[in-house]
Formats: sequence, C-alpha cells, structure tokens
Amino acid sequence: MSNRNRFLRKVAAIASLSLVAGCGLLSDGDPDDQGPIVVGTTSAPSTLDPAGAWDGSWELYRNIFQTLLAYPNGATTPQPDAARACSFTDATSRTYRCQLRAGLEFADGDPLTAEAVKHSIDRIRAIDAPGGPAGLLGSLDRVETSGERDIVFHLDKPDATFPFVLATPAMSLVDPDDYPADALREGTDVHGSGPYELQSYEEGERAVLVRNDNYRGFAKRQNDAVTIRYFKDSAGMVEALRDKRIDVTYRGLAADDIVALQEHDDEELQLVDGAGTDISYLVFNPADPWAGRAAVRKAVAQLVDRGAIAHKVYKDTVDPLYSMVPKGLTGHATGFFDDYGEPSVAKARKILADAGITRRVPLTLWYTTDRYGSETGLMFQELKRQLDGSGLFTITLKSRPWKSYVAGFQKHEYPVFGRGWFPDFPDADNFIAPFVGEHNALGTPYPAKEITGRLLPHARAESDRAQTVKDMEAAQQIMVDDARLLPLWQGRQFVAASVDISGGEQALDPSTVMTMWTLHRKTSW
Repeated sequence: MSNRNRFLRKVAAIASLSLVAGCGLLSDGDPDDQGPIVVGTTSAPSTLDPAGAWDGSWELYRNIFQTLLAYPNGATTPQPDAARACSFTDATSRTYRCQLRAGLEFADGDPLTAEAVKHSIDRIRAIDAPGGPAGLLGSLDRVETSGERDIVFHLDKPDATFPFVLATPAMSLVDPDDYPADALREGTDVHGSGPYELQSYEEGERAVLVRNDNYRGFAKRQNDAVTIRYFKDSAGMVEALRDKRIDVTYRGLAADDIVALQEHDDEELQLVDGAGTDISYLVFNPADPWAGRAAVRKAVAQLVDRGAIAHKVYKDTVDPLYSMVPKGLTGHATGFFDDYGEPSVAKARKILADAGITRRVPLTLWYTTDRYGSETGLMFQELKRQLDGSGLFTITLKSRPWKSYVAGFQKHEYPVFGRGWFPDFPDADNFIAPFVGEHNALGTPYPAKEITGRLLPHARAESDRAQTVKDMEAAQQIMVDDARLLPLWQGRQFVAASVDISGGEQALDPSTVMTMWTLHRKTSW
C-alpha cells in the first residue's frame, strides 16, 4: 500500500477530507462561468420526501433543504444552520430549545417559521414510512413553538445525541403548504431552504441544482450550479470522468477503478483517499431454524476471513472490521477478533458439535444487486467459498434489486442477508441503537434489553461523549456474544475529480455526506 503515486492523497480525519500534499483539490480558486460542476454517483435518491428516506437520498437533501443544525467546514459537532442558536435548557438533556434565524424563506418565497419546523418533525413520526427515519426520533415526546422563531423539543428521556439527530438530512425542513402532515409527497417540484434549489429532476438520471437566492445559513457557496448524474455502475461513471462529461465522482467507485486511478499517472485526474465510517455486515434472522441458533451464527463468525474479503474482493480499498462501531469513533472495540481470533475450521466445528450439530448446515445468504457497489456479489461468492470450504456449511446465494430486497427483509424472508450502513451522525451510539430493539432499521427484531434498557439510556444522558466508552464497549460485547450481526468491513471514502476542480477536501461532512457548495473550478495554479 505504500507505492501510491502522487495523485493518492491520504487523509486521517473523519470530519473532512484534507489533503496533505500536492496541488489539485488543495488549490484555491473562485467560482467561474464555465457552467455547472457535474458530480457523478451511483447512489440515486429513493424519494424526494425527507420523511420517507433513511438512505443515500440524504446526499441530495443536504444540498436543497436546511436543517436546524449541520456541520460547517471543519466542524465535528453540530452547529446552527437554519437555527440562530440551539441548546439544552436543563441539566438532564431532556429539553432542547432552538431559535430560528430571522427572515428565513423557502426557495419559492414562503416563510420558514417555527410552525414549519414543528410540521417537518411531526410528520416524520405521523407518516412512519417503511424505510423512513422515524426511528431516529425515539426519544422525542413532543415539539412546541413560541412565536415565529422559537421551537422547544421535549424528550421523554435524557438524550445528549439529540442535536446530532437534528443535524441529519432526515430532519430537513419542509414547507407545510407543500408537504402533507400524514402522507409522503409525490412529484419532483421541491422548494427547500437550502443552498440550492432543485431546478429539475429525472429519476435515476440527474438532479439539476441552481443557487437558491433565498438561502440564509452558514454555507459559503463556491459555485452557482451543480448537476448530479446518477450512474448504474462504477465503470460508466469513471468513463464519464475520463471523457470530461462529469467533473467529480463520489459514492460507488469500484475497487478495480480505484486501483486503476491510483496506479496510473494521469495528469488530468486526481484521487483522494479519505477515512470513512461506512460499514458492511451480515444480519441473521432469529426466526430461521438454522440462523436462529446461536451456535450456527458463532460458527460463521469463527470462519469468516475478513482479511481475504478486503484483499481479494476489494483490493485493500476497505479494512477488516471486528465490531459494529468502526474505528475512528470514540468507543470502538475489536470484540469479534478478541473472542474469535483468526478464522479456524477446527474451532467452528467444535462450536457446532458442542451444540449437537454434526451435519453440514444449510444456509441461504441474500444480497442486493444494486445498492452497495459492484463488488457485493463477489463478496458473497467469497463468503460462500469460505463457508462451503470448511465442510461445515452448504451455502446458497440469492439476490434481488434493492426495492424488492427491502420488502423481503422487512417481511423476514431471508435467513441471512447483507446490509451496509452509512452513519447518521459520527457517534458510536449510531452504530448500535439503530440495530437493536423490537423496531429497528433492519426490520428484524433484536430485543437486547440490556442495551436498550440500560446501556444506551445511560450513555445518552452523558453530554461528554468521551465518558460513554464503557457503555459502548459493553454494548458491543453483548452484540459479539449474540452474534446476531456480523461486521465484515469498514470503508474508506474515495473522491476522484478532474485536476481543475478544487474544494473536494472540504466537501464531506462528518457523516460523509457531500456538500456540493465547496466545489469550484480553479482559476489559477
């Protein structure tokens, strides 16, 4: 990994991509009149209504909607955006007050008031859309307003992570005149209050963003317009980059394409390799006669060779992960490595034998064909090779496109299935809480009462997040003992761009969502 050419830039911070050498993305410049910057991605929105999406749709939301809090360049904790100021008003982290900036308007001129904020938050819970973000508001009791600009959030339990929740694009502020209180909005006519207005949208093809002159917030726009192009795969996206049909790529670069960009001394392209907190993992269905048995899950955990997956499938563009909490976050542990060590057929055979299982275990592993990158199918083939090769399992692989895949795991149809997770906010809580409880982001109940009833509430009462380490480590150990979720790898963030593009080092917020307003074309070297 040390023989990278000068276009590979190493980054050590989660909060933002910062280049340590060379020019390219690090160069300064001003907006010019060469047309919109075109960004390519393989992660298309699933809906244009923030109340309906807990997924990659957030990339678009961050740029066309506002939230009360967000992350200015360099910030690692939420700061006011639509709000002028926000804070807890009590010592128990149960009452959170925000005051809006004066004169806020949506892109069409409608006023953004405290009632619009209340409407935006209340409708998320009222609609409770399948796959939507209502689960993020588990600690919220009610929202109150006072006058045009004051909002008070009353929580039913202490929750120091609530400001992080308000900073997620899921909490985007919408116009009550346009977005029903009890149903998702249809159509593509969107008027947010963010840095950009959505001028036009073609599902699965492109989103055209232009400067919103009504915007009042912290974002300093370095361009007047951005077009987001949605690609089916990495190959097509990289080809478009090389042909200058797009200026920047983000989300969805395949390992082979990353390696090719790293190894070729291309004077016209630059590549940034940044720290990331996205993870890939397996989910075991407790209702399945085989996957529901702890010994079967633990035997799989004992056999999986994460290093082989990272090296053979992902060409070392991801790192092996031994906990649901990725490294780089306070509270990260390595429980699966500590308990299982290196992959071992003998240890796995003993785990099964001690549970009275002496035959080959039949398991069906499911994955989605169009969500987590082109390597997903190859990764599952590698998992099948490892498990079948042990002589202890007989693995069947099945797959579906994302929309039907989601319906399947929500109906508990899959014995074992693959998922990925991009963080809602940079805190260990967000890699534990969404996956446990009777109603969780997986659609697969995981009671874990010690976690949900004691450890998470205790940690959420602590405003100093550094003091939550013991609780987070204890929760991770319970997850290791249960082996209901099996972490596989932690990703890194790669941004490829033309050499005349600047601002990429600032473009990713702590949740690795791209803020398009930092991008601009260089005017000089």
